[in-house]
Amino acid sequence: MKVFRCKKFFVINLCILLTSLLVGCSATSGVGEKTIVTNVVDGDTLDVMINNKEERIRLLLVDTPETKHPSKPVQPFGPEASKFAKDTLEGKEVTVELDVSERDKYGRLLAYIWIDGKMFNEMLLEKGLARVAYVYAPNTKYVDQFYEIQKKAQKQGVGIWSIENYATEEGFIEEKASIKKEPSTPTKNGDCVIKGNINSKGEKIYHTPSSRSYNQTKPEIWFCTEEEAIAAGFRAPVR
Repeated sequence: MKVFRCKKFFVINLCILLTSLLVGCSATSGVGEKTIVTNVVDGDTLDVMINNKEERIRLLLVDTPETKHPSKPVQPFGPEASKFAKDTLEGKEVTVELDVSERDKYGRLLAYIWIDGKMFNEMLLEKGLARVAYVYAPNTKYVDQFYEIQKKAQKQGVGIWSIENYATEEGFIEEKASIKKEPSTPTKNGDCVIKGNINSKGEKIYHTPSSRSYNQTKPEIWFCTEEEAIAAGFRAPVR
């Protein structure tokens, strides 16, 4: 009888241990947690519904320029990052992937966000709308590939990397920033017929001869190819 009770006690405790381990894993892995984005706060912060509760998520390992900081002005490329996040995520179904530590000191979930098979954290880095930042162990699962993506954006000079000394390891420093030298201005008489224009909102837009507003556009700079315009931080007009 004593042997039976001992075995029974061992089995019960083993089940409790396994259950607690499984619960712990599901609470911290977060992989495959599908939800709807209810609100985009800015480029790197959003709200989602999890277990019938709205949770605020701070994207892991990336940082976008400020748009709503209480003591900082709107920073260059902050509005573009926010708009990109809204257009891509708001109202859409996403998958939330947590790393090891689940929340920050403000109680926000720390996560990687996946949409249509792509990671949004990486998409921000690819477009030069974010820098790799807040790299704290143990939440470093994708940090190496993030740095590789950032290097490509830096080389292309897109987004935040089109402004010298702006994106640094300490953050976005406007006081030390300076616009990168644009390519030498070619004349329209050559093969360079793409117009680069900066509108009243500070948006850099390039216009090819097939663009609707090409004839009305006053160029600040001319480009020979669309690739050259994109590398200088210009985008095509919204059709």
